[in-house]
Amino acid sequence: MKISLITSVYNNQETIAEAIDSVLSQTYPDIEYIIIDGGSTDATVNIIKSYKNRLAAFISEPDQGIYDGLNKGIKLATGDVIGFLHSDDLYENNRVIEKVAQAFKDNDVDSVYGDLTYVNKNDPSKIIRYWKSGIFTRRKLAYGWMPPHPTFFVKRAIYQQFGLFDTSFKIAADYDLILRFLGKYAISTYYIPAVFIKMRVGGESNKSLKNILQKSREDLRAMQNNSVGNFISLLVKNFSKLQQFFVKNV
Repeated sequence: MKISLITSVYNNQETIAEAIDSVLSQTYPDIEYIIIDGGSTDATVNIIKSYKNRLAAFISEPDQGIYDGLNKGIKLATGDVIGFLHSDDLYENNRVIEKVAQAFKDNDVDSVYGDLTYVNKNDPSKIIRYWKSGIFTRRKLAYGWMPPHPTFFVKRAIYQQFGLFDTSFKIAADYDLILRFLGKYAISTYYIPAVFIKMRVGGESNKSLKNILQKSREDLRAMQNNSVGNFISLLVKNFSKLQQFFVKNV
């Protein structure tokens, strides 16, 4: 089973090398790594080029944002399964992809997901929030539940059948895609109760009050588009994040 991993990046010279090293250190032998750069003007491109002989594909050109970049990567991917690692993120350890591949092999499912920790931007060993996903149910989905998107691995055939990221969403295209796949089209999924990803704090959706409000509007539109949830679901979704500051990684 080949697993395609995709990173979409723009002007992130500070952490892109760590993200790449995190992928290249994975023990699973059949990984196709694709990097899509949005036309960076800092040192990002030069850093990526230093790894070029270990990448399956690398494109650097202007795009319409992270979701456009990820869509480009999906179109280039040839793996059985597709996953994403953002340029600020790291895998929890070097066996994450091995665990994911084994879960697909052991279970007849369309997707696999796990847990995520939010970590200090300058010190990834310091955990700030712990996103424990829990087992999926359609009822939970209707009340604002979602798995952390960076931990969500999906068979490439699902993207071919049900579509890519909707780039009319600037912040919540990942949520729209999850609702489309798990809600509207009811693909099967399997939960691994383990941390997959360390995500540095300071993501796009939480950078400002304006972005938070825009994300809430987009979340509600995603719910309406996929006939999953409503305004009450949005409130529950936002308030449920508070528990992530108290849940421990055990």
